[in-house]
Amino acid sequence: MGLFFLTVATLVLLGGCATGHPRGSPASGFGETAGGAGGFPGRHADTAGVAPAPLSCAGVALPPDWPDLSAGDEELLAPLLGCSPAEFVQVQQRVDMPRLVEALEDWGAVRLGALGPVRDDAAPALQRKRAAFLLTVTELYGPAYAEVFALFVLHSAHDDEVREVLRLLARDKQLGQTLGLMPAVREELESRGLPLSDHPDRAEQAGDVLRGLGRAARDALSTSQAVDGPRYMTLTAQRGQLPPPYQQALREVERALMERHFSPGHVVLGCFDSLTFGVPLGFYSLVVGTGHGAYALSQGQYEQATRELAPATLLVALYAGGKGMRALSGARAELRMLALREMVAWWETKLGVEGLRALARDIRASREAGHFVAVGGVDAALALREARGNVARAQAWLSQARSQRTGPTVTRGGTGKGPGNVVSGGISSLVDEAAGLTPEVVEAKLARVELDSAGPRVSGNVAVLERQRPSLEVPPPGAQGLSLWSEYVAYYENRVAQLKQGTTVKPPLAWAGYERMRGWFARGLAFERTMVELLRADAALPRGLRRFLGDFDKPRIETYVGVKKPQSGLRFADVLVIEEGVHAGQNPRVETFSFKSRDLSHLDDKVLDAQMTADASEALGYYGQALNIRRSSLQHLVRQGSEVPVQRVRLIYEGGALKPKKAGVFDAAVNKTQEEVPGVEVLLQ
Repeated sequence: MGLFFLTVATLVLLGGCATGHPRGSPASGFGETAGGAGGFPGRHADTAGVAPAPLSCAGVALPPDWPDLSAGDEELLAPLLGCSPAEFVQVQQRVDMPRLVEALEDWGAVRLGALGPVRDDAAPALQRKRAAFLLTVTELYGPAYAEVFALFVLHSAHDDEVREVLRLLARDKQLGQTLGLMPAVREELESRGLPLSDHPDRAEQAGDVLRGLGRAARDALSTSQAVDGPRYMTLTAQRGQLPPPYQQALREVERALMERHFSPGHVVLGCFDSLTFGVPLGFYSLVVGTGHGAYALSQGQYEQATRELAPATLLVALYAGGKGMRALSGARAELRMLALREMVAWWETKLGVEGLRALARDIRASREAGHFVAVGGVDAALALREARGNVARAQAWLSQARSQRTGPTVTRGGTGKGPGNVVSGGISSLVDEAAGLTPEVVEAKLARVELDSAGPRVSGNVAVLERQRPSLEVPPPGAQGLSLWSEYVAYYENRVAQLKQGTTVKPPLAWAGYERMRGWFARGLAFERTMVELLRADAALPRGLRRFLGDFDKPRIETYVGVKKPQSGLRFADVLVIEEGVHAGQNPRVETFSFKSRDLSHLDDKVLDAQMTADASEALGYYGQALNIRRSSLQHLVRQGSEVPVQRVRLIYEGGALKPKKAGVFDAAVNKTQEEVPGVEVLLQ
């Protein structure tokens, strides 16, 4: 009976108009019609006669029947919780976002908004639901508990979205009775230039009396055990869906209330200060173990990220993508943390600490800026900072920069060979001279990946290729605003030119195949960088504690080393480890590593055996037996002009979601591979 009266009181509180509305519809107090300014470009990606590519997040395909708007919040949200902000934007291009937001309960909509920038046409509904949620939690749990949830809402919203939420609450004369009672929230708003004084509550109206009576009735009911039980169960469930620092803050509030020495603002402010707040714009991309129907937050990963990385740097890394956040979205926690730290270091080198803070403020300032950076990545982030946060100016600047580099770019020497030989746009962002990823190395590695790609290709007939030539000005659905599209156009043109010249090359990949190939290429580079970090950490340990390099006295780790064999020509070893403590006249110990980000999860036993055997044979043929090391900085360690024997080749696959699903299948394939290709050790990381 108490639960029934609580429900009635809730309807009175929210204006009494929820009856008859579909599940998850907004309260009448925030009942402006959904619509907005037309949404982001390319949101209707399905076109007649064209089969769209399946939607995916964190390397996991979304269920074909998603979203089923009659399902519950968990079923609607679970497939999205591993999305990076860029993936979240991409998914929205093929979803009726206004209906999806309306279908969610208020708390579900708040969680959805934490994934990244929501499309324009769904934003009004999201802000209404955020405002309604703040009102509800204040009434249900009181200001002390509600302050934690309110800070989560603020931290997961752009400044222009926060302004709209404040306007909605003030318009309904609810701002002072909710956020106005929360000192930590007021401080947060002041620091972001959004003081409550800019949004005074409207004047008293006659209807406010009835609303006040409804509130008083529910406050009286809230002392009932029948009401408190369901209310506490709801609080516990919502607390479990917050990031770990917010969960801890709620526990501190609960402990202080139980001990009856809660001082408004003291517990929350102190807890938040110690846990480095201000991160969760797009924080759900730190989720690990995503699944369709359930998910788990990796508390260790989230807490490590917020402890080790400043909020501004983490925000930029999550949105701009750096050198592989999107590719690592399904990887293990330790690999992702290494990638995050590497991206942050890259950005700090590029912009400096103050520049990074300014860029984070630019991204947080508006949903439009967040969308621009999430779609455009590094290039867009740099353009936004150059334009001092002005999105329109940044778009114009970036468009002009791209137009100056859209022509086919041939490699040094002008041979026109390779997978398009384009080191521009997105590919140029992969170049990292300090790590050994020179343009030459990137081109060579991309050429191999493109050659091996099983993705769909366009016709090999030159006449057909010319008729189907892609246009830079007319990208396909889903490619609008992507720097990858200009890269693809240049790749396509170069491949057509090669075929015209009679060069023996495969026809160009279709756009869908190229986009997928480039995603795997970026993921592979990110995995390589992560493994290099692990090897360097291993080398720093005492010899007896090392996992990989225990056979070396003084291991020297070199990446992307040019090595040559008569039968295979010049190749670039992912990692070459050479002994520095070698006596004069002796060849040093040399080991090589080859890293693979390959999806083995759906391969049957025979296909898995064949694939791993082929990979091991390639690794041995290119990087094993005896090598002529071409890097000049290593010549003092080897006998002049001699081939150096390689003691061991390791082939390491990325695990996590990419490993075979059946237990024991990988181990059986490893045993068979190592029997057929002796000299190669196969591992799963």
